[in-house]
Amino acid sequence: MAQQLIVGLIVAAAAFYAVWRWMPAGWRRSAARKLAAGTQRAGLVDQQRADRLAASLAKTSGCGSCDTCGSCAPKKPDAMEAGKALSSSR
Repeated sequence: MAQQLIVGLIVAAAAFYAVWRWMPAGWRRSAARKLAAGTQRAGLVDQQRADRLAASLAKTSGCGSCDTCGSCAPKKPDAMEAGKALSSSR
């Protein structure tokens, strides 16, 4: 019985993580603020820790969540590299 309960908790935690990871960034930021505010209202953390918790939970973990990190944008050559390319082709 205890083994099934532990496995159920592990599966529930994995499902929660997957939903949180693939949630749209706007929803994740909103949910992080609400969760941090709830922990503060419950007296578990103070205002500073609630702010840090919200910031930490709202972060994305790498690519794939379509946030504004700019890593998926097309690369633009620097002006210096463009000038070198033009001068070497002449």
